[in-house]
Amino acid sequence: MLVGSYNPILVFFSFVVAVLASYTALDMAGRVATSEGRAARLWLVGGAFSMGLGIWSMHFIGMLAFSLPISLGYDPLITAVSLAIAIGASALALWLVCQHEMPWSRLVQGALLIGVGIALMHYSGMAALRMQPGIDYHLGWLTASVLVAVLASGAALWLAFRLRANLHRMRLWRGLAALVMGLAIAGMHYTGMAAASFPEGSFCGASNGVDTNWLALLVIVLTLAVLAITLIVSILDARLQSRTSVLASSLEKANSELMQLALHDNLTRLPNRLLLEDRLSQALKVSQREQSCFAVMFMDLDGFKAVNDAYGHHLGDQLLIGVTERLRACVRAQDTLARLDGDEFVLLAAITGPDDAATLAAKLVQCIDEPFVLSRYSLSVSLSIGIAVYPGDGEDGRDLLLHADAAMYHTKSAGRNGYSFFEASMNANAAEQLQLLHDLRLAVANGELRLHYQPKFEAPAGPVRGFEALLRWQHPRRGLLAPDAFLPLAEKTGLIIPIGRWVLNEACRQLREWHQQGFNHWTVAVNLSAVQFEQPDLLGMVTEAIERHCIAPHLLTIEVTETVAMRNPETTIETLERLTDLGIKASIDDFGTGYSSLLYLKRLPASELKIDRAFVKEMSVGNEDSVIVSAIIALAQALKLEVVAEGVETTEQQAFLTGLGCQTLQGFLLDRPMTPEQVSQRALQPQPGQSAFIVAEPSLIAEPS
Repeated sequence: MLVGSYNPILVFFSFVVAVLASYTALDMAGRVATSEGRAARLWLVGGAFSMGLGIWSMHFIGMLAFSLPISLGYDPLITAVSLAIAIGASALALWLVCQHEMPWSRLVQGALLIGVGIALMHYSGMAALRMQPGIDYHLGWLTASVLVAVLASGAALWLAFRLRANLHRMRLWRGLAALVMGLAIAGMHYTGMAAASFPEGSFCGASNGVDTNWLALLVIVLTLAVLAITLIVSILDARLQSRTSVLASSLEKANSELMQLALHDNLTRLPNRLLLEDRLSQALKVSQREQSCFAVMFMDLDGFKAVNDAYGHHLGDQLLIGVTERLRACVRAQDTLARLDGDEFVLLAAITGPDDAATLAAKLVQCIDEPFVLSRYSLSVSLSIGIAVYPGDGEDGRDLLLHADAAMYHTKSAGRNGYSFFEASMNANAAEQLQLLHDLRLAVANGELRLHYQPKFEAPAGPVRGFEALLRWQHPRRGLLAPDAFLPLAEKTGLIIPIGRWVLNEACRQLREWHQQGFNHWTVAVNLSAVQFEQPDLLGMVTEAIERHCIAPHLLTIEVTETVAMRNPETTIETLERLTDLGIKASIDDFGTGYSSLLYLKRLPASELKIDRAFVKEMSVGNEDSVIVSAIIALAQALKLEVVAEGVETTEQQAFLTGLGCQTLQGFLLDRPMTPEQVSQRALQPQPGQSAFIVAEPSLIAEPS
């Protein structure tokens, strides 16, 4: 027998290729299993080629490492057939691994088929030597090599199936598994080589084929390159898929959040108007199909604005959240509770009849009636509900909402804290409000707004220091309307912004006209609502008005109620400081009716306090109101603020306030609000013994002074 020997360097490289091929096989199994469609098929084909080439190369390098005392070569055709067998076995292995399940029967069948395929690859590679006479194989070692191939294939299938998912420390587990599989593949090869015996006098019939020295180098380089490229592509694709998955997850999360924002209220997480309209449309379809009924309940909190103004938006928001939790506890899962705006809620509830709606409404009113304990405060609000029932109170969602809203306003006008069912007569008031809103939108453009001016007198009886601008609406059909008739509607709809801009410009224009008439010392005061005061362009709007009409800034006073000023004290201080830096004066109106903090009041850059008429009206020497007024005047003097008293109607009030040191008086005793023409007439024709103005005839607007 011819005695063979092994090149240790090539043996080492055969083991390296075996381990790398095993790792590639495990990685390809994961890629095929986690891909779909065309991508999975491409990975199956590419993976089968790379994996088959790796296994074949390991065996072929191991054969090239073997040498005999004779010249050896390999038949190209038979060598190519052995490579094809390796690729086919690899394709079968990857196909089995990418299946959803791997029962033991399938594992055994796969191990047998792949093991036999690898054995065929090995022994066909041996046949490529074309030895003459033929190679003698030891039956025991041959059987052992086939068993090793089958067992190695079974272990490889099992490991690849288990490690195809993205487990923790995946690369470490695949590396350890590749070492085990590499040892098994190498063991099969060298067991098969041990089974071969070469008789004396044998020669290689393919010795004139491929040169073994160059073939070894070519196979090693080519195989390592293919496996390395395959792994690099796989890693890059995995990272790309991971980033794509993260991006897709982020987009899905973002879409979900956008959908939440688009369809739900930010504060309470209740459905908003858009989602409510969709649910209402669905309820209409169901009721029409099943001939059933449902109720739309429009709910509004009584007293919420007072809480919000007194304690600030933060506590108001907490109160809304508390109200939402109580309402949710009273309704069923299939009902829709939505928040429309501010303190307005709508409930869409399935009912069997009006009695069910009444029972539910009474339950909702009762659950809100208990005080809310928030922070250190105990706050009380109540609930007014209007109910519209389908189909009797409307054929579509818009009508049902409008009718429920009209019924809710009826509840408020009837005393609040209860519920009312819609009646046809309620439509008149709702239609009137809608028409008033429509007319109000056109009031500025049509020149229907007017300003009346109430004089402010130096105590006790003059001369006139300036005027407070008071808004009126000359409605084409309803006549002259006081602000109470339309300003709440303007604030609710945002129309107060353009109206407020007009008031400021008109007051400055009129003041400029008076100055041109020679009354250079007169001033004008303009009231700002909460909505106006929170506008980001307030400073620009005021600056534009005084520059346009050439008004000295110190002759314009901006009046803000105490409640508005204390809603957000830090923001109020910042806004007023920016105004007073321009020279504009700031006045705190209706002082004593809110909840001022003396700490913030000391910091407010105001130059004037106005005592609310409610204290002046009931004031008499020694009573509580006189004590309060005395305290306010003393506080203002300590803070170096001027004091204006509103609502002076009697000579006793005039004398008492003057005695306390009140510098400016305003009220019906001295003069009523007047048109600009009346102001000019009084100023140019004063009566003997009087200051600039005398007591006027009753004006068209009977309002408190």
